[in-house]
Amino acid sequence: MSAQIDWHELQLEAIRARASAYAPYSEFPVGAAAVTTSGRVIRGCNVENASYGHALCAECGVVSALHAEDAGAIVALVVVDKDDHLIPPCGRCRQILLENATSDAVIKLPAGEVALSNLMPYPFTRDNLTNS
Repeated sequence: MSAQIDWHELQLEAIRARASAYAPYSEFPVGAAAVTTSGRVIRGCNVENASYGHALCAECGVVSALHAEDAGAIVALVVVDKDDHLIPPCGRCRQILLENATSDAVIKLPAGEVALSNLMPYPFTRDNLTNS
């Protein structure tokens, strides 16, 4: 699947999404963009709040849009910082992304393409809820 991904264009979509970020506290705007199983590109940006623990990461914006637009599952993802650098998702977002991505989904990082599952090798899953 990754051979069909236009990583440059996906990064540009993440940069466009970042332009809508609301980050007055950290001054660290983040944008994310994902290609989905429906072939669509879904975008998200971070949205901060004065009560810091309630900020929304850009990746959460992608997942919310994914469901709101019934776009399927994530197959490829790019996340960018304020300087257009590729960055990895935080731990919370890794967990959320895995549950909303295909098993072979990939993310573009500075080191290259990485399987999303490699970022969190032992996730808590739906199976854990039924195997108690």
